[in-house]
Amino acid sequence: MNHAIETVDGSDSPGVPARKEFRRWAKLALAGQPQARQLAIRIVGREESRELNQRYRDRDRPTNVLSFPADLSDHPAARLDVLPLGDLVICAPLVLEESRSQKLEASHHWAHLTVHGVLHLLGYDHDTEERAAVMEGLEAVLLDKLGIADPYRTEA
Repeated sequence: MNHAIETVDGSDSPGVPARKEFRRWAKLALAGQPQARQLAIRIVGREESRELNQRYRDRDRPTNVLSFPADLSDHPAARLDVLPLGDLVICAPLVLEESRSQKLEASHHWAHLTVHGVLHLLGYDHDTEERAAVMEGLEAVLLDKLGIADPYRTEA
């Protein structure tokens, strides 16, 4: 399926993966969708992440990923060739900081947050134990296809 995925890096941070990687990770999370989807991924710095998190979630701090689903409530989506899904905003400095502090390969963390954000856009959530188990289980399956270990599995 020909999904339309646009990536814009507005972060000025080193170590941001290539656009083709974001497309690959997003397409993996979109596999099995009955209609082509369109989404935008914007890579930002701390301040823009903090401002968006404050404005839309009332949390005055940057966050690693924000998902903004498209609102198609007044749109005849059935007539579109490509269905708008929404936007992801990923904070580059936080991804790199978390990768270092959690001893993760940075590309694996970028992939995880991209998959995680796309799943949010598809309606998955982790606001209850049951929903978290479903979403995290799906993330683990998808990341395994990339050769990335389950990020939710802890070693005893």
